[in-house]
Amino acid sequence: MPDYKMLIGGRLVDGDSRMDVINPATEQVFATVARASERQADEAIAAASAAFPPWAETPMAERRTKISALADAIVANGDALARALTQEQGKPLAEAQGEIAWAEGYLRHYATLEIAERTIQDDENGLIQIRRKPLGVVAGIIAWNFPLLVACWKIGPAVLAGNTIVLKPAPTTPVTALMLGELCQTIFPAGVVNIIVDANDLGGYLTADPRIAKIGFTGSTATGKKIMASAADGLKRLTLELGGNDPGIVLDDVDVRAAAQGIFNAAFLNCGQVCLAIKRAYVHDSIYDAMCDELARLAEAAVVDDGLAQGAQIGPIQNRAQFEKLRGFLERARTEGTVIAGGELIDRAGYFMRPTIVRDVTDGDQIVDEEQFGPILPVIRYSDIDDVVARANASPYGLGASVWSSDTSRALAVAERIESGSVWVNQHVAIGPHIPMAGVKSSGLGVEQAEEGLAEYTQLSVINMARGG
Repeated sequence: MPDYKMLIGGRLVDGDSRMDVINPATEQVFATVARASERQADEAIAAASAAFPPWAETPMAERRTKISALADAIVANGDALARALTQEQGKPLAEAQGEIAWAEGYLRHYATLEIAERTIQDDENGLIQIRRKPLGVVAGIIAWNFPLLVACWKIGPAVLAGNTIVLKPAPTTPVTALMLGELCQTIFPAGVVNIIVDANDLGGYLTADPRIAKIGFTGSTATGKKIMASAADGLKRLTLELGGNDPGIVLDDVDVRAAAQGIFNAAFLNCGQVCLAIKRAYVHDSIYDAMCDELARLAEAAVVDDGLAQGAQIGPIQNRAQFEKLRGFLERARTEGTVIAGGELIDRAGYFMRPTIVRDVTDGDQIVDEEQFGPILPVIRYSDIDDVVARANASPYGLGASVWSSDTSRALAVAERIESGSVWVNQHVAIGPHIPMAGVKSSGLGVEQAEEGLAEYTQLSVINMARGG
């Protein structure tokens, strides 16, 4: 059975204890990993603190070279990473390979970015320049749905900006992060990147430590609020990418078959375990029955299986806790609406659930108001545009949304009224390293990706010099 170590201060180390990792497709242990104690978390923070001054002084060109080298290493180890990712996370191997490619692509884009000085005044009265400096030690805390990609989302901009980082993956998906640590050990100076594993017991230790200057977190809104409270005493900088309950608004003029395919793909990617997935579909009354029927057809045709099995399109739920939560959603959905596809667990080992379409539900129902984060899609009927925009915006979340129409001008007019960090037209989850990603309301704080996301890992500094007189 594979044995994975943590990266602390440039060394691959055993933990003060060990932890099993479960394959969600089999419910069997497929790996054991090192688990950090508070002492080892302290060592990781200390190593990152010691490495910060020289790394901050390292020329930007050299930092870029290191990030590009990490992208090269991910490509070179892509097959092993993809297989491990499927085993720990559950997603089909093709989706795992896609995540590897995304991780590489994001790192390569980060390596092209600049942190440039900007002069806003240079005349006989004075010189005023805006500079951006690294913050110090970053704590990167990541979720279990895209463990490799999100790890690179934290490491790339943090170290490019001149910070050092202590990364903590989710306890149920630590393997690919630790494999990434093995690659980082050969590329970055000791202490620049540190990766530790816990059993959900070291997050508070990291976020409260005064040596941590910034926290980059991807995960649930509830945990994000706890992190924000923990960071308050030190006024730590925060980037919080949190939950979402993304609406997809389908206008009455769509090609039902084409739109249904796009909506289905966006709802059930990674078994629906995507913060930006469509989690509630609002469909105009005139095409409601046809859209429900087509979504149900797609759900019934989907192949649910172990992600390593040939032809698997949807894998298992990632962990038992989420599986049990979704079981409760299913039970409630049967009382709130009509289940027209799926709605059952699969009688086999593993956390498998058929993709489920629920119709005849409305706002106020749990299945509509709360984020499922799994393979369940409620379809809600509407007849008035103003009403559906108000319903879409009534959610406490605002991460993503989409509008579907054969008339793009009409769709854009609706999209502009949606309260969301990202609004797509005739597509969904269309993200990229050059596109800023931000949530509104309870979906987050700050920006990730692109130049705007890189700036989040810096401190603005103004140099203001008088001249003359």
